[in-house]
Amino acid sequence: MRALRSVLAPLVCLSLAAQQPAPNPPRQEGETPGNEHVIRATVNVVVAPVTVLDKNGQFVTGLQPHDFRLYDNEILQDINEDIAFQPLSVVVAVQANWRVDSMLPKIRKAGHLLQPLVTGEQGEVAVISFDHQIRLHQDFTSDPDKIQEAFEKIKAGSNTHVLVDAVSYASRMLRKRPNNRRKVILLISETRDGGSEGNVRDAITDLQLDNVSLYSVNINRAVAALTQKPAYPRPDPLPPTARPMPPGAAVTPETVAGLHAAPGQAANIAPLIREIFVQVKSLFIDNPVEVFTKFTGGREYAFVTQKDLERAILDIGEELHSQYLLSYNPNNKLEGGFHAIRVEVNRPNLTIRTRPGYWLAAVPE
Repeated sequence: MRALRSVLAPLVCLSLAAQQPAPNPPRQEGETPGNEHVIRATVNVVVAPVTVLDKNGQFVTGLQPHDFRLYDNEILQDINEDIAFQPLSVVVAVQANWRVDSMLPKIRKAGHLLQPLVTGEQGEVAVISFDHQIRLHQDFTSDPDKIQEAFEKIKAGSNTHVLVDAVSYASRMLRKRPNNRRKVILLISETRDGGSEGNVRDAITDLQLDNVSLYSVNINRAVAALTQKPAYPRPDPLPPTARPMPPGAAVTPETVAGLHAAPGQAANIAPLIREIFVQVKSLFIDNPVEVFTKFTGGREYAFVTQKDLERAILDIGEELHSQYLLSYNPNNKLEGGFHAIRVEVNRPNLTIRTRPGYWLAAVPE
């Protein structure tokens, strides 16, 4: 019996303890008692890179915070007093499929321009390329030799190019960088996608949430279509004797090829005709690159020659280092949906360019 009591006593105590109400957890600071609905919202600081140009298209420098007025959904915001320099983190994303193989030698020569013209000594660069898959050639580094080596590793791959997926990949890379760095994607590619699994809406949302600006140097699709290497010629399915020849002409493979052109040797203008049609159609439909640059405050540049590419990189670097970084914590952060940004400067005859806005998730009560 004593042994039985020694076993039952602890069990009775545990049963009584289980029937007692659990103690209330300690109240956190700022929490209201009872069952009232509590709204909690955490919104990242919004960064609005602002480019100011005079009537001649020259960058305007020397402005102070009090010279700007920034509106979020037409509500005036308090701009942070420090418009300070932020070191740059840049992801260079290069299209590297078979279609643009003839343009890659020009691109490979541009790696040594990024540090002196774009990032500076305190900046960092990562290099990726993409065809049907995305390849990381160099993670973030400030070493100009490693940047150039990464560019030299870029080789042409398959016929497709996952442009949208590459932009999302680059955005995720920049998301991991410190918040005190300016985040930029430099996209060197054609303007349309060629097989991505993701969509433009999700990619642009990532760019806006991560405060990433995208600049593009567009490869001319018509030039790429004309200069792309032809496919390896297949054997002629017809024997030489099946081809019509002038009377008395010797029927040999060489004479037949001279008159009829062997497969793969004839001038094929079909790709150019297709590109002309697609370019006209694209005048009425936004391409992904146009959407990315427009909604992140970036710009598009054209690229045909080596000089075009170098000039574009120079202009991008000059703009990035001439911009004002206006940051603010929105005072209307409970408004879900798209928040339009508008910036004014208290000086006449100036042109202002910034990101048009950002998306903010609605906060439920």
